Amino acid sequence: MEIATYKSLKKQDHESVEIDDYLVVEAPIEISINSKPFTMVMRTPGNDEHLIRGLLFAEDIYKGPSPIEYISNETENNGFTKVNLHIKESDLGEAYLNKRSLLSISSCGICGKTELGDLHKNQQPLRSRAILHMEKLPEMFDIMKNKQHTFEWTGGSHAAVIFDKYYNFICLYEDIGRHNAVDKCIGFILNSNKTKEADFLLVSGRVSYEIISKAFFAKIKTIVSISACSSLAVDYAKEFGICLIGFCRNHKATIYSYPSSVINKT
Repeated sequence: MEIATYKSLKKQDHESVEIDDYLVVEAPIEISINSKPFTMVMRTPGNDEHLIRGLLFAEDIYKGPSPIEYISNETENNGFTKVNLHIKESDLGEAYLNKRSLLSISSCGICGKTELGDLHKNQQPLRSRAILHMEKLPEMFDIMKNKQHTFEWTGGSHAAVIFDKYYNFICLYEDIGRHNAVDKCIGFILNSNKTKEADFLLVSGRVSYEIISKAFFAKIKTIVSISACSSLAVDYAKEFGICLIGFCRNHKATIYSYPSSVINKT
């Protein structure tokens, strides 16, 4: 359930018309681990298994190789969902063992961390990067646009899409939260054993620190956005070895880091 229909009154000049308006659904998912409440995330229902896998991976809760086992999964008609996950204690990451709360992390890659040092753990930057041919970007964004069915109906969802180094489409997911869309994509490549194929991440919204962090842990080397990038996103892209490109629209783009990974012509 990604789209809901609402009666509304559309006004233009001196006329009023009652219409059926299509809105992107926003609903909470409550996540418990081993029957203990853990966090709640606001998201667009659908592909929750990828969202959860991607979120827990990026936040160092679970980085095991196998899909997560569900004890229970209950969804109400309004999209409100409760899931209870079974994860072995030995497979739980440092962030969970430190009882870190993810209540607000789902919308901000920094909120919920206890110390500034948590932002940087001396991670080694990504070394090898696929070369991005700029002339391929319009085609990639066209594929993205054509697959944004929720946005087409509602105009209210973000999208993230992953391509391999040959510009082959791997996956696209939409969500009311841009970070959730990225989590769903990363969760998909984890669940499908396609992490080694993922090279290019395109996003429909602003790139801030949390998008860089999620891509880095998934070893995605290039991020391209049609929108702006924050200062911290640029700083960490440079430090983590990620090629970051913003304002990619109308055959223009701004390259903020690792321009050597981008060429204009074949």
